[in-house]
Amino acid sequence: MPPRLVVALDLPTLAGAERVVDALHDLDLTFKVGYESFYGYGAALIERFEARGASYMLDLKLHDIPRTVHAAVRSLVRPGVALMTVHAQGGREMLELAVEAAGERAAELGIPAPRVLAVTLLTSIGADDLPTLGLGGAVGENTLRLAGLARAARCAGVVCSVGDVAEIKRSLGADFAVLCPGIRPAGSAHGDQKRVATPADARAAGVDYIVVGRPIVADADPREAARAVLDELGVSA
Repeated sequence: MPPRLVVALDLPTLAGAERVVDALHDLDLTFKVGYESFYGYGAALIERFEARGASYMLDLKLHDIPRTVHAAVRSLVRPGVALMTVHAQGGREMLELAVEAAGERAAELGIPAPRVLAVTLLTSIGADDLPTLGLGGAVGENTLRLAGLARAARCAGVVCSVGDVAEIKRSLGADFAVLCPGIRPAGSAHGDQKRVATPADARAAGVDYIVVGRPIVADADPREAARAVLDELGVSA
């Protein structure tokens, strides 16, 4: 299966985000709600998703004491939420309770449970940053260790860079989902990402979800930009 496209709605205004949702909602993709959109106008944006029947991801990278994360996940689960993120560095108990809360609340609502994905190392972090964070070893070693923790805690998968996918799949199984940010169509600027790849690179690596933001949402025609990425992935738009 080709990766699923996740479009990051990292936009300063509700009007800008709604423009993208209205242009893309009928394509085979998922929208991503991050900090800027969630804290800026999240309730209104979620209403737009529900009106359009759109699938979306809550990329809030929850990281707190286990019971607090459990309560947060329960409050966030609702129709349309396909994916949620937590930080793997929150520890096994926190990860387990996040997965438990997602399943419990979804069952109460009679909807499919969102897939809980654990963030390993942000793609803005490079090898030179690890010592300042108190982390020994290479980027790949730390990523695989955190991915293993997430797998043990029953998370559906992890967030990592494309370069880490092969080892994660080999070590933890092809069914363990991987979502990769830092995806840029050929010729696009890298922005603040240090470890990037193209959609074709991601597909070849066996990625399950790719996140593309500015190359689509900042385009004068976001629908055509999204269709171009889907074409590169081999997905019929």
